[in-house]
Amino acid sequence: MHKWIKIYWQGLLAISLLFPGISSMGQQFSRHYFFDGDEVVFEFDSREYLQAKNQDILERLDFSDLKIDEVVVSGNFNNWSKDSWKMRKTGRYTYQLRKKIVEFNDPFKWEFKFLVNGEYWIVPDAKHPGKKFLSNDFIESTYNLKLNDIESDSTGNTLFYLKGYPEAKKVILAGSFDNWDENQLKMQQVADGWQLRINLSPGRHEYKFIVDGNWMHDSENPNAVKNEHHTLNSVLFVNKLVQFKLEKYPRAQKVILAGSFNNWNENDHKMQRQDGAWTTALELAAGKHYYKFIVDGKWIVDPVNTLQERDREGNLNSVLIVR
Repeated sequence: MHKWIKIYWQGLLAISLLFPGISSMGQQFSRHYFFDGDEVVFEFDSREYLQAKNQDILERLDFSDLKIDEVVVSGNFNNWSKDSWKMRKTGRYTYQLRKKIVEFNDPFKWEFKFLVNGEYWIVPDAKHPGKKFLSNDFIESTYNLKLNDIESDSTGNTLFYLKGYPEAKKVILAGSFDNWDENQLKMQQVADGWQLRINLSPGRHEYKFIVDGNWMHDSENPNAVKNEHHTLNSVLFVNKLVQFKLEKYPRAQKVILAGSFNNWNENDHKMQRQDGAWTTALELAAGKHYYKFIVDGKWIVDPVNTLQERDREGNLNSVLIVR
């Protein structure tokens, strides 16, 4: 079990023992998931919702008129999949999905929704937004457990900047990366605005600025999506700088890196000879990438990477997972 998760899980069990009245099945931070032994249990009860939102036309409908055929858990922990985490019907109105805690490799900073019949989004705790049984501050001060591992970092890979607002007293950065915390990431005032540098994992992140309590998207960022509050969240894609290295080819005249990230182009990424090896660095998006080296025209897999897969044509490729 991942060390961080094991410690966190033990802390949750301690809380449930100290506060047995919080939930009949253990402590829970959301009304729609709880911890049962070594499992995370997601729970959906259709009686708790009055409306649902169509994902295509962003219109709401009366939930009581909807015949439920399927419910899926979709969140940042499964790349917002619309079909992989299907729930099991446990009663006339209820559905559940159980997942082992060890399947979650990241801190519990979850953002998720229920997807009904493949087209209707249901926001957990829609009737009681932001309601929590225990506050983050209580958990962190009592058990020394951080719910969010994001903090200001002068060497971080991502700089957030908000122009203007010289009279503002406080500006907060909030996003999917810190569970939309309204207090944690305080931005620093600079000559012509506010800024904050943090370290983000590769992938897709949504965020907003909170200026003296007023939420707003980043007007300088053209990438934005509508949220359940009918406003906009700004969207940021973070890549990771990956170093590629090929050794033991000192007599090679030219070495090329080709892969799924550049449509297997045979000329794009020429590697440089350095200290007896061939090297290059690329910024890659989160996910799975396939690649090979082309040594003087000959295609070879990475000899030091044991993770390999064959494509549909039977060709063997090296595999790189960016996360």
